[in-house]
Amino acid sequence: MARRKDRLCLCISIPVICVIIIIIICVAHFKEGCSGRAFQKAAVAADSETCSKIGRDILQSGGSAVDGAIATLVCTSIIHPQSMGIGGGSIFTILEKSGKVRIINARETVPKVFKADLLADCPTTFQPMEGAQWIGVPGDIRGYERAHKLYGRLPWAILFQPTIKMARKGIPIPYVLSRFLPFLKEQKESPLGQFYQNEQGEMLKEGDIVKFEKLADTLEKIAKQGADAFYTGDIGKDLVSDIQEAGGTISLEDLSSFSVTESDAWDVTLGEYDMYFPPPPAGGAVLSFILNTMLGYNLSHKSLQGEEKVLTFQRYVETCKFANGLKRFMRDPNFASQMEAVEIIQKHFAEKVRAKISPDRTYDISYYNVTPYLDSHGTTHVSVLAEDGMAVSVTSTINHIFGSRIYSSRTGILLNNELADFCGKTDKVHAGEQPPSSMSPVILHSPSEKHTVVIGASGGSMITTGVALTLLNFLWFGKTLKDSIAAPVVYVDSKNVLNFEPLFDKEVVESLNKSGHQIKAPLMFYNVVNAVSKKNNCIEAVSDSRKMGKAAGY
Repeated sequence: MARRKDRLCLCISIPVICVIIIIIICVAHFKEGCSGRAFQKAAVAADSETCSKIGRDILQSGGSAVDGAIATLVCTSIIHPQSMGIGGGSIFTILEKSGKVRIINARETVPKVFKADLLADCPTTFQPMEGAQWIGVPGDIRGYERAHKLYGRLPWAILFQPTIKMARKGIPIPYVLSRFLPFLKEQKESPLGQFYQNEQGEMLKEGDIVKFEKLADTLEKIAKQGADAFYTGDIGKDLVSDIQEAGGTISLEDLSSFSVTESDAWDVTLGEYDMYFPPPPAGGAVLSFILNTMLGYNLSHKSLQGEEKVLTFQRYVETCKFANGLKRFMRDPNFASQMEAVEIIQKHFAEKVRAKISPDRTYDISYYNVTPYLDSHGTTHVSVLAEDGMAVSVTSTINHIFGSRIYSSRTGILLNNELADFCGKTDKVHAGEQPPSSMSPVILHSPSEKHTVVIGASGGSMITTGVALTLLNFLWFGKTLKDSIAAPVVYVDSKNVLNFEPLFDKEVVESLNKSGHQIKAPLMFYNVVNAVSKKNNCIEAVSDSRKMGKAAGY
């Protein structure tokens, strides 16, 4: 009898031991296959650790990826108010649990009445384009509302509470914001300049406490009353009064008639990956063209070794020069044909361009059919991946640093200067039209690799450069996500001049200089990429250190 019990215990123990061994192996495999920065369930990558954590907390509280993205964006409006806010617009790329990808476009629009000769005011060189004539009808809050109605889980009001609390209590001026406050010294008497001054009339500096009390009141009303409080209620009335007093033309009718557009994402196949992106006026088609063209060179880690390294970047900067010539096709589909934009994402178009790229020389600007336009800086990007597999890649902007620099004292809202994006890209502007954009919130997925990448960037015209080089590094050059984002960037500006970030490979710089490229080293670099990657069971999230960002997850 004792032997039978021993055998029975042994029979029971063996399966239990096997299960334990399997669990140990799985845990060990996860630890071995995932870096120390990996998360197991969900993650948020934003321009600041504060806002990434707010998005993470929303996810942990049962919120959807969209809930997390909205809460993160609202937070960013006070941490990086020079880059985005509810006086601007945004574009969402959303991966549903089913695998379908949808676009919610809340980019600003031209008001019904606008300056007839607006484009005559466009400068010939890049400079802050201040003034109420450049303000587009803000779309952010309507975009948040639509995304939440479709995909939200938590109550709308909850998404605003963390930021309202911070705005009332006050926050220390972050380092990044402090770097841009000197831009306002010549506007010390303006409402915006006065907002960032202390009682002695001195410009605030890093670490000084700033309270966003009027904005907190505005966010409180939106949280309680919904988006209509902004577009048809008292907020809208106060906002329009401030804009018109500053010389702008936006009316209550413009606000009340603003509508968000929804569509399926456009997509291209890049090797093992399908990349989903918003159609024009967003810049995803230009990004797709760059990646399609470069993919034809059979890229691998060897592409950055020996003589191949210089050749790879020669091909890349030449591709970017052709890309500059294509930006004029990123027009609002309601006012321009989409035929050219559809054409440039095709493989055969990339093949034609590759045939024009020389391995050792460059050409004058006419070779690339580039129309002069103005470079821009600014914007923020948020990447979110939730436990259920839903993902959000969203870019939001007020355009240039501090937008139009028109601050609504009644509402605490800083207005965009989005209409400046028409400069150099069209000879006619229409009421209701969305300006061209470089914004490229994208999502890539590879079933065979079991890999999803949620990525986007800020930096105005540098967005396509930032995302393209990061993806080249990460998907084909064999770098980690962190190293891919941190790698020094070369940006080809609107005049086809190569702008090299500090610490860029000197051998490449010297070789490209000898090949005839115009080269310069800018004082400031605005390229910032935030991304979340999930491969098998490993989630890695990286916020770009260029903006002192840090991701969060669990």
